[in-house]
Amino acid sequence: MRDSEVLVTHHRSLMELSHNIRFIEMPRPRKLAALMELCTRLLGVKRASVWLFPPERDRITCEWLHDQEQSDSNCCLAQNGAEFNLYRSDHPEYFQAITEERVIAVDDARKDIRTRSFDRDYLTVQNIHSMLDAPIFDGEQLSGVVCLESDTPREWSVPDISLVAAIADTISLMNTHEAWLRSKRALDFVSRYDSLTGLANIDSLRDRLSHLVRKIKRRGTGSLALLWIDVDRLKTINDGLGPQAGDQVIADIGMRLKDIQLAGKDFLARIGGDEFALVIRNYTLPGFLDEVTQEIQTRIRQPIRVSDQDLNVSASVGICHFPGDCREPEELLRGAEAAMYHAKRQGRDRSTLFDSEIQMTARSRFALESELRETLKTNGLDVFYQPIMDRTGTQLESAEALVRWKHPQRGWLSPIEFLDVARSAGLMYELGACVLKNVCAHWRQAKDQNTPLPTISVNLSAEQVLVPELPELVREICKNQDMPVSALQFEVTEDSIQGDFSGIGRILEQLVEAGAELAIDDFGTGYSSLSRLKTLPFSRIKIDRSFINNLPDDDNDCAITLSIIGLARGLGLSVVAEGVESEAHEAWLFEKGCDYLQGYRYSKPLPYSDFISRYCSR
Repeated sequence: MRDSEVLVTHHRSLMELSHNIRFIEMPRPRKLAALMELCTRLLGVKRASVWLFPPERDRITCEWLHDQEQSDSNCCLAQNGAEFNLYRSDHPEYFQAITEERVIAVDDARKDIRTRSFDRDYLTVQNIHSMLDAPIFDGEQLSGVVCLESDTPREWSVPDISLVAAIADTISLMNTHEAWLRSKRALDFVSRYDSLTGLANIDSLRDRLSHLVRKIKRRGTGSLALLWIDVDRLKTINDGLGPQAGDQVIADIGMRLKDIQLAGKDFLARIGGDEFALVIRNYTLPGFLDEVTQEIQTRIRQPIRVSDQDLNVSASVGICHFPGDCREPEELLRGAEAAMYHAKRQGRDRSTLFDSEIQMTARSRFALESELRETLKTNGLDVFYQPIMDRTGTQLESAEALVRWKHPQRGWLSPIEFLDVARSAGLMYELGACVLKNVCAHWRQAKDQNTPLPTISVNLSAEQVLVPELPELVREICKNQDMPVSALQFEVTEDSIQGDFSGIGRILEQLVEAGAELAIDDFGTGYSSLSRLKTLPFSRIKIDRSFINNLPDDDNDCAITLSIIGLARGLGLSVVAEGVESEAHEAWLFEKGCDYLQGYRYSKPLPYSDFISRYCSR
């Protein structure tokens, strides 16, 4: 048979093997066994093997060996418990040749300079006369070798070389495909699982719920219960001990939930920073679920050891049923979340079943969230202004901007009615930007009317001061209205500066560098330390109204207020008293040296036009 005919026959055999669906679905060892058996059978050689370069690339390691004299193919990764290796240092000419020449066709392996180093310990022992090697690649990198060994002297023909090269290329394609599968699995894990706990994420949960709901609808039988589990007060742990401690708590709770053995337990996911979800199938009667939630809460209450101290945490649980409470997977999620929030409002460390009352509240909340999103897109919130007076209560010193929302159906809404919705929906940064845009627009309007506004104090939420882009946003919004940043003062609460101290500090310093002043709002109600106060660039402290209400009759409130005034003096800060409502408040604060006063004694928050006409008109 002519070489060309032999070549075609060989490649037809290889194609029939490699394109067979059974071969494609084989695991890698069986594929290698089939390819090496094909080599020995078509070319009539004694042995065919696959060798791999390890990461060090100082040797090649046998991955698979097929020997015609043995009844079965066999893996040669181990001989007498050790890997079968050939080292570069022992065979430098061979390694150089396989790297540079790629295909090595050796008729007399015992004398050829490239392979003679194998003679004493290998070729003579195995009675090998001729060798034919072809390179295997992983992408662009040489990753291994296919080696054919003949026990008789042999001149390798073009069809021989073509076949072994084609088989090496087939293994190279296998490597590429396997690398793609590994990459895909890694990407699937990143996109479908939580890296901290290893649990499924919210996307995986949605897919599972959709599958189970479709199955129940199709069969007309079955039920689900979704438990929404929220860890109480995780923010306090993050603020007090740092985010690493919070992560450790979440990881520990995830492991505890994973270890719980429950009838009907189907799926567990981490669906948020401090939230988990558990799916129970068929075992959904209220009595059983009550036992389940008690078990979950008991497990979570067990102390968690973090930084050499025991932390005690709890969890609030909301429960929603399908098909009893809802018809679609998304409704099941929303219902369980709404029940969880209801449990938190009842005092935390509780569980609540979804019911018609919660359903009405949830629908109202979700509707309000949707309406708030649309309002923020059009910059539709309003800003009212409350004056801040000098210590005599007679001269305007500055004003605080306070957000309001004129809802088309519900009328004017105060912040307490929608800020919690904004926070849970992740809208606080957008809301803060909307307020700042309105303040700057009012400042520009007043300037154009030759009635300049005093310094305006704007509240920053905890969510805003964690965003590195905040200073640039402030500069951009002010620039659009030709307003200096120095016309603004920003207020942050003590709790807002409890997170990443260095990151928050940089953001606040950038605001001061841009020209703004900073004030601590509601001072005395949070957990700030003196070390933070003295290192952050604050110029003003605002005493919380809870300490002002009972002045001058409550000795404790008097002592606390005097302490705060003294602390401010020592740090070189000015002081504002919030909640000033009576002449007695004003007189006592004036006598004790409080710098500025704010409260209903002077004015409630006013719409922009009313504030201008009352305080800024000439």
